[in-house]
Amino acid sequence: MTTVLRDLAAQMADAAVALLRSLDDGQRNVAAWPFDDHHERTLWFYTPTDHGGLAISAMDAVQQRLTHRLVATGLSRAGYVTAATIMGLENVLDLVEGWSASWDRPRGRDPGLYYVRIFGDPADTQPWAWRFGGHHVSVNHIIVDGAVAGSTPNFLGADPASSPLLGPHVLRPLGGAEDIGRELVRSLSDRQLSQARLSPVAPIDLVSVNRSKYGQGNGDLPLPLADIWRGRFEGKMADRVAQLQADLEESAGLMPAHLEAVRLTTVAKGIGAGQLTSSQRSILRSLLDVYVHRLPDALADAEAAKYANENELDALSFAWAGGLEPGEGHYYRVQGPELLAEYDNTQRGANHVHTVWRNPRSDFGGDALRAHYESVKHRHEV
Repeated sequence: MTTVLRDLAAQMADAAVALLRSLDDGQRNVAAWPFDDHHERTLWFYTPTDHGGLAISAMDAVQQRLTHRLVATGLSRAGYVTAATIMGLENVLDLVEGWSASWDRPRGRDPGLYYVRIFGDPADTQPWAWRFGGHHVSVNHIIVDGAVAGSTPNFLGADPASSPLLGPHVLRPLGGAEDIGRELVRSLSDRQLSQARLSPVAPIDLVSVNRSKYGQGNGDLPLPLADIWRGRFEGKMADRVAQLQADLEESAGLMPAHLEAVRLTTVAKGIGAGQLTSSQRSILRSLLDVYVHRLPDALADAEAAKYANENELDALSFAWAGGLEPGEGHYYRVQGPELLAEYDNTQRGANHVHTVWRNPRSDFGGDALRAHYESVKHRHEV
């Protein structure tokens, strides 16, 4: 496995170096960033805000291709197709909103506003990382000691979650995350459901949102919408965002007790996997596959293998909030010591999906980066 992770890291490095070499000095100053800027390196967003880095719209055609080549090294084929589709949905969303969204920029829904930033030198032997993100996409990878050491947070969303196509089918980039999650919750007995269902009303967003760390102290509640942008809104835009928040919560019927019920803590809530039947456990594994297989096969297989072990699977819990039927606002999460798969679909009449996969021990490098620095320290002391 170490060889595979090194090969994958080499592919990422080749793509990152090629991109950096294609940039002029001004572009490189925006795209290339010091690795030791921990604050910036651990920032991430999924809103239509400045994610930090060089935007697709600020590149020529060759540079855009090189950026997509880098992104493709960090995703599976299915993951890349999904991310590319999500980027294209910006045009559809602009149509849905009557070409009116602004978000304090000339075009509020803009497929050119996806950003790449490379931290450190991919041609060096020291740790380096890269990030790609824009509205509803956030891909993060870190390379330590020549191998991929962390690939989370990884966020994919879709708005609209379901769009018409010509013919009998619809476009649902994250349909698997919804359908398999619902299959699992609807397979539960009344007793199991009473354990799994935290609240009859779902939150209007992910509970972890875009925090660099989650579940600390007394746990986390969702943040106000305005707090998950880079920078602060002022004046009329601030009023509009506050009103949007209020409208979303009123439409959902969301009350403080509902939020408290889904508070995200380090101790997982819901029903433990050990309390599921064998067929339900099989559905749970299929649900996890939807999240881990957004990454390149080698990384995904290593993650999926953890939960082939019955004891590892037993360490997970499944929690649900909201309705059980299609079209009803709903939320779920699968949580364990090394995993958080979180999903929300409440906005726009339950046609606006957010999904994220995280690992508290390896987000942004986590344990592997700490071990690297400790090893360097010991070598210097010797």
